[in-house]
Amino acid sequence: MQKRTAVVTGGTGGLGTAICISLARAGRSVVAVDLGDNPQRLEAFRGEVQGLDISFAAVDVSDHAACAAFVAAIEEERGGLDILVNGAGITRDVTLRKMTAAQWQQVIDVNLGGVFNMCQPAIEGMAARGFGRVVNISSVNGQTGQFGQANYSAAKAGMHGFTMALAREVARKGVTVNSVSPGYCETALVTSMSREILDGIVSRVPVGRLGQPEEIARAVEFLTADDAGFITGANLPVNGGLFISF
Repeated sequence: MQKRTAVVTGGTGGLGTAICISLARAGRSVVAVDLGDNPQRLEAFRGEVQGLDISFAAVDVSDHAACAAFVAAIEEERGGLDILVNGAGITRDVTLRKMTAAQWQQVIDVNLGGVFNMCQPAIEGMAARGFGRVVNISSVNGQTGQFGQANYSAAKAGMHGFTMALAREVARKGVTVNSVSPGYCETALVTSMSREILDGIVSRVPVGRLGQPEEIARAVEFLTADDAGFITGANLPVNGGLFISF
């Protein structure tokens, strides 16, 4: 049987790279989507995924037309887009009183708008073929809120609202839509924080450590498996117990 095609946005980041590798090792043919404007990061990514069935495509997920063209090209070249992981995200952290309209809109356009821009062109083909897996990478801060992240928290919370609504629309078509909400993980973004702030974060995590990108990737691999068809509209928290609910 032909390999299923998986697309991972934000695919060259810390979490994105781990997700790409995990899906490739699970037998998927993976396309990592990112801006491609950082040659050093792209070179490092290619070194990490060497030997695996992982390619790269430069796409701005905040551009609806560009996303539609990319999905159409994947459908044409590969016969379908089977798995979509929406992991592209940015931060523009500042308190609401000081936040500019641009700082608000940039985060909404990438973190939430990017989910719409990728899902809308992809979902029709998935439904027509009777198989699809969509996983949206949300955040613990979309569940709890975070000081200085009104834009980010709103986008990440909105992402799961989108997940639940789309899950209902396509549930009978063999397509599942779920979200994963990571806590603080050992990525370049998190580990660049000051030692004082980082120690404070870790002290609040019941398991007593940061998460590993591979632990987020494992959750994504689980939700995108062929035999995970009875899980949809769910949010899977992977946060070391930082936020516990049901």
